[in-house]
Amino acid sequence: MGGIELILIVCVDANNGMMFNKRRQSQDRIFRAQIVNETQKARLWMNQYSYSQFKDTDANHIIVDDDFLDKAADIDYCYVENMSVYQYEDKIDKIILYKWNRKYPADFWFDISLQEKWKLVYTENFKGYSHEKITKEVYTK
Repeated sequence: MGGIELILIVCVDANNGMMFNKRRQSQDRIFRAQIVNETQKARLWMNQYSYSQFKDTDANHIIVDDDFLDKAADIDYCYVENMSVYQYEDKIDKIILYKWNRKYPADFWFDISLQEKWKLVYTENFKGYSHEKITKEVYTK
């Protein structure tokens, strides 16, 4: 592909919603532990808003910067909750989508169409702490 290739991590509801009234729709401590574990040998970028739910972990590979999508380098993970990612699609090599499998009120949605350039390569369901079932889907170009 060439250039920078990011790995995007996003959580969505059943309608691809991400936020409502400037707040995340949901969170889950087992999901957070999985993200920290999966990214431990790489860098995990996020903004200050997202870091508020990770601040009590002992993950020293988290980098907090509000311009992280512009600063992240090749094969870095980027956890996004409250930002549009459409304009970064060409930099993204993989999307890890976590689905809450519930419908929540939303006024901000995941804005990359997965049907156009992306192929589903992996699916896993797991039980969260506050969610009966969370679905992890991995997409590549």
